[in-house]
Amino acid sequence: MAGNRHSDSDRVPGTFAKSIHDHWILFVVEGVVLILLGLLAIVVPSIPSVSVTVVLGWLFLVSGAVGLATTYWARQAPGFWWSLVSALLAISVGIVLIANISQHLYGGLMGWPFEEVGPLRLILVLFFLVEGGASIMFAFEHRRQFSGRWAWMLASGVVDIVLASIIIFGLPGTSAWTMGLLVGINMILGGVAMVAMGLHARTDRAGSNAIPLRDA
Repeated sequence: MAGNRHSDSDRVPGTFAKSIHDHWILFVVEGVVLILLGLLAIVVPSIPSVSVTVVLGWLFLVSGAVGLATTYWARQAPGFWWSLVSALLAISVGIVLIANISQHLYGGLMGWPFEEVGPLRLILVLFFLVEGGASIMFAFEHRRQFSGRWAWMLASGVVDIVLASIIIFGLPGTSAWTMGLLVGINMILGGVAMVAMGLHARTDRAGSNAIPLRDA
């Protein structure tokens, strides 16, 4: 009598592995974009007369939009919900920063310039904490589904929490360059993690972790 020795749940890792393999280019593209945005976040604050708040706001907005697009296209890959949280968080932070500085320029009561770092520091602390937690859970989800290079994303999440701690304790000060540097580090490390996972998925054979069906 023919029958399946393994349940459908046993074949889930293979399904996820194939999805990661099929969408490896999305991981790489998102990673490269994050790295470039991170470099901009580090370089731009050093340019005189540049509104750092606006720049950081747009960098967050672009990174979140790219992340949202790749998350949708690779929605069958592990960690979908954590990736979605990360993308929506970046978009929200970008909108808040751009909206507040715009209100400040037009004399709104709710606007605040970059020099008033209190609100910005709070926003970045919350962002790094939530982003760090989402990245860690994203890494664990990939580990559970036997994805390669998940430790890179785990390290990125831990660094995000460290960055939040740095801002909380004010270790490097509150200059524009410092805020840009911390955001840049966040984006670059996240980008490197995505590139590493994507390149590993590219060389990994699709469905290599699947458990084959056998006849009894």
